[in-house]
Amino acid sequence: MPLLRGAGGTPGIKVLMPALSPTMEEGNIVKWLKKEGETVNVGDALCEIETDKAVVTMESSDEGILAKILVEEGSKNVRLGSLIGLLVEEGQDWKQVEIPAAGSDPSSLAPPASARPSAPASPSVSAPPKLEPQLGKLQVRLSPAARNILETHGLDPSNVTPTGPRGIFTKEDALKLLQEKQKGKPTELKPMVSPAPLQPAAVPSASPATAAYPRPAVPPLSIPGQPAALGTFTEIPASNIRRVIAKRLTESKTTIPHAYAAADCNIDAVLKLRKQLAKGTILKFSFAGLSVELTGKGKLMFPSQIIANHGKPCRSVMCISNLGMFGISGFTAVINPPQACILAVGRARPELRIVEDEEGNEKLEQHQRMTVTLSSDGRVVDDELASKFLETLKANIENPIRLALC
Repeated sequence: MPLLRGAGGTPGIKVLMPALSPTMEEGNIVKWLKKEGETVNVGDALCEIETDKAVVTMESSDEGILAKILVEEGSKNVRLGSLIGLLVEEGQDWKQVEIPAAGSDPSSLAPPASARPSAPASPSVSAPPKLEPQLGKLQVRLSPAARNILETHGLDPSNVTPTGPRGIFTKEDALKLLQEKQKGKPTELKPMVSPAPLQPAAVPSASPATAAYPRPAVPPLSIPGQPAALGTFTEIPASNIRRVIAKRLTESKTTIPHAYAAADCNIDAVLKLRKQLAKGTILKFSFAGLSVELTGKGKLMFPSQIIANHGKPCRSVMCISNLGMFGISGFTAVINPPQACILAVGRARPELRIVEDEEGNEKLEQHQRMTVTLSSDGRVVDDELASKFLETLKANIENPIRLALC
């Protein structure tokens, strides 16, 4: 690593934020495993860093003494290549290490940890003047046409009593106010709310104001260390993993044309087969171009391996999302790129169906049903192919012996 040399100080060896995953752009310092003044050897664990996928231990690529920790534990959103610490060589005075100037990397890294508390403070200071005109408008419920007229001509509806249903300021009220302005006549109607300037300060706590007028669009933040008041919320920062999931799901829904198809399957035969698999037998079958091997151990049945027809491991084809264990009957799942499909599996539910016996008589029978919903990328899988897939899947589930014949 490069050395930091200063005028009179001990030269330091830079410790930079590494790239611990291929998609990592920034990380969080979870915990330092070495303290200032401790000896560090090559391969020693320096700190724990939360990446976009998991918490990974950072190992040192240099040896020496940890002289200065520049990014404390709990610091978030530290960019790759940022300076997080300094080492000095053995025998040097680590207490006299040269600290980088204020305009270099370390100073820019300090704000992520300390700027978090101050970030909400700046909007809270500037919020009241910005909300004053909005709160004035919130005193009167405006129809779209009335809002357009008021904004075009710069009219104030707070001094006019609305005539619309449930206190809505209608287009007619706006036109009447416009005519009075053009004639230069003062409004003879009484104001709706006399203490209008007091509304911004009273919105968070005044219950009469919230009962008479709509609530503010964004409720205030709760104060740390104090019980949460009514109408407030607590902001919990998302972890890197949750942020990556949100980013990829948003990318999926905005860039992939999702197509959906659902089918209800009778799973009586599958449940019967499951009891046989619970004894520890192994069932191999081929389905939809895949060779699937199911292993039953105890009361669990799971795929032990999935192999494509050409003998290589299958990847980036599709996946299964199962919410049946949570009591969900049916749902639509979001495709996980770069896969082209995802199958949403619901719970098994009992249903009564009219069936005919051997003599042709109709009778009611209870069957176990399950809803499966296929989300497919319309650019790769058309509706006909998705329908054939669900048709084949339903036929194999309702008659598992077909799998043994493949």
